[in-house]
Amino acid sequence: MAEVAPSAGPRPRRWRPSPFLQLGFGLHAGGAALLVAAPEHWPFTLGALASCHALTTLAGMWPRSRLLGPNLVRLAASQARAGCVAITLDDGPHPEVTPQVLDLLDRYHAQATFFCVGRKVEEHAELAREIVRRGHQIGNHTYAHSNAFAFHGARGMRLEIERGQQAIERVTGRLPALFRAPAGIRNPFLEPVLCRLGLHLTAWTRRGFDTVTADPVRVAQRLTRGLAAGDILLLHDGRSARNAGGRPVVLEALPRVLDVLAREGLRCAVIHPPSPLER
Repeated sequence: MAEVAPSAGPRPRRWRPSPFLQLGFGLHAGGAALLVAAPEHWPFTLGALASCHALTTLAGMWPRSRLLGPNLVRLAASQARAGCVAITLDDGPHPEVTPQVLDLLDRYHAQATFFCVGRKVEEHAELAREIVRRGHQIGNHTYAHSNAFAFHGARGMRLEIERGQQAIERVTGRLPALFRAPAGIRNPFLEPVLCRLGLHLTAWTRRGFDTVTADPVRVAQRLTRGLAAGDILLLHDGRSARNAGGRPVVLEALPRVLDVLAREGLRCAVIHPPSPLER
């Protein structure tokens, strides 16, 4: 495998617990003190702590939530003012689908952000390099895209993300600044890891559900109904559903989305990581 000279990577960020997590820390400290001072109230105390854990779990299962820390669900204000929209594609690169997606984007002079799985980048190295050569952005979507990612502790998450970073940098020479969790699900350990690696969690404004919907018209409608500048759209080049004829849905839905963007005078752009003033 030919390796590419690495580029300068993102800088680490300082981790600051979100107000929601600070409240949780305070509740745990208060609960511990109450158990010592008034142990007879243990049912109430444990119930309150259990409720806190349940809310934290639900926050992690909501991909667009900011309760556990910063989360890009829209483009920066400067990009929105410029009439930009971001198209993101997850779970690739895919040897059949991704080349056709690249050709479609070229046809419309559109840029996109590909959240790539590190293992697939290694398997399809030339295709990953082609994504970069055509002016698109690559984000980190973990190394193996494990469905158990959200159950990892801090060490497990760091190893999975770092391995993805290393694979992408080794193959393309680009060290991603953006990260997207598998299915957007995470836990409170993720943000400190991302801060250490200089990565920014990135979700979406609207999604097409193109991994489960075989109708490209419905997929495109979900992405374009109420579309506005600053939106981040989610599609998949890696696990696209197939229509009745066996064709990947993303290849039929993407041109419809790009046509709407053209009619609305919106421009496809890569996602700019937030500046310190925008965090």
